Amino acid sequence: MSVQSPSAVIMVRPHHFAPNPQTLADNGFQPSADGRDAAAVAASAFDEVTRAAAALEAAGVTVHLFEDEADHRPDSVFPNNWISTHSGGHIALYPMYTPNRRTERRSDIVELLKTTYRVQDVIDYSGLEYDDVFLEGTGAMVLDHEYRIAYAARSNRADPVALERFCTNFGYEPMVFDAVDGTGMAIYHTNVILSIGAEFALVGADMVVSPARRAEILDRLAGRGRRDVITLSNGQIDEFCGNTLELQGADGRVLALSQRAFDALTDDQRTRIERTARLLPLAVPTIELAGGSVRCMLTGIHLDPRPGLLEARETAAGQALVRAQAPG
Repeated sequence: MSVQSPSAVIMVRPHHFAPNPQTLADNGFQPSADGRDAAAVAASAFDEVTRAAAALEAAGVTVHLFEDEADHRPDSVFPNNWISTHSGGHIALYPMYTPNRRTERRSDIVELLKTTYRVQDVIDYSGLEYDDVFLEGTGAMVLDHEYRIAYAARSNRADPVALERFCTNFGYEPMVFDAVDGTGMAIYHTNVILSIGAEFALVGADMVVSPARRAEILDRLAGRGRRDVITLSNGQIDEFCGNTLELQGADGRVLALSQRAFDALTDDQRTRIERTARLLPLAVPTIELAGGSVRCMLTGIHLDPRPGLLEARETAAGQALVRAQAPG
């Protein structure tokens, strides 16, 4: 087990998914609307979440799947932007940049966490929205839980004031930098260019503007040589190769990523990742129309389960082992 790789996640299955027009201006990964039938897009996204959740469960990851039947939350499939969880029993709620994303915060999800896991407190930063100060969770930040560093690319969605407040409360060192795509547009969320696993990291280093800051980031990611830092090309970042999340499965760690990202990795990069984590590609092409991919769909749970859930996990793992060892 690694503090970096949670064994449970929250997912939201949207019934009315659509690319969000309010996020188009500053999300360089979101294509313009292409005239697709809205009902067909929503149905495809619903099915993609269903299949992704099933694949994660099959890998031994606990998935808490919530339904969203509202028709005014086009980006609700990305819950990692408004909530994060932390060891020691802490939950954070975040201020969202676009107005139509602010209703994504849901008390039923928080209550599920309280009843299923050991939660000591909930720190709510959402009031910063009234001051036009935003920090969109583990989209705006990529957290190194082992070395306690919060990496954040400056953007409309990652205010340094909110980041400093989070880091003070949760005991992280802020690592702020400027990153831009090939057109010079600021990277809207750090988690599209950086993913940190227990023994490797994926990073679009060339997008970091300052050479000195780039070198510092690469050095800190390496963790004194304990991590293999795998650099991604700008083209691979465009294919969401940086938008991945390492999770703890029943038989070891897995890297959840989209099929599109998997296809864009080189053979050498796949080999290096699979030294310590099995690649788990998930097909989510419709959801990627919103400018996010698999990592954005997953809120990792870094909380201790209450005894009932732990026992259920152990029972399920034992049953899976028996089935695997059964003849035929």
